Amino acid sequence: MASEISEITEEDPTSDRPSARARLLAAANELFYQEGVNTVGIDRVIERAGVAKATLYSAYGSKEGLIRAYLAVRHDARRHHLTEAVARHDTPREQLLDIFDSLGESISKPTYHGCAFVNATVEARPDSPIFEATDEYRAWMRALFVDLATAAGAADPDELACHLNLLYDGAGIAARLDRAQTAATAARAAAAVLIDAATAGPGTP
Repeated sequence: MASEISEITEEDPTSDRPSARARLLAAANELFYQEGVNTVGIDRVIERAGVAKATLYSAYGSKEGLIRAYLAVRHDARRHHLTEAVARHDTPREQLLDIFDSLGESISKPTYHGCAFVNATVEARPDSPIFEATDEYRAWMRALFVDLATAAGAADPDELACHLNLLYDGAGIAARLDRAQTAATAARAAAAVLIDAATAGPGTP
């Protein structure tokens, strides 16, 4: 699934058009994120992609399989974006804060519709593969926060990572529900206070 993101732009070498599989995934990525995985029926995805229904089932097995692939695309895109973002800075503190800057960039776009994983899991069954994709993404985000908190010298990296992850999640939800364009900025300011407190040496006021 991790390679699915590249399939959106890869073309079939024997054709001038992207492959049917890539067109399906591109259509799902657009429609599912804009309107929701439960709202959008499979027929709309097929129509947008310009493929036969049999193609969807042969490529992804079911609508849930396509949703799983769509979420893998969102995961890869976020991982790529954040990896590039933190690489712009030399210190772990600034790298942690740039995660919130990156979120702010996403929130500022008119196409922002909240966290794709939160949106997809709202009505998913507990045994749905949607939760598998979501768990993988959430585990990666937590690991990123823990690794950077450790590098920053936090006394308790796990605790700091947990707090920062909560701020990140809350900012994304506030931006979606309250249309709060400054949510990431507020979360970044709170994150800076938490980071400084967690990395202060013994006896530091």
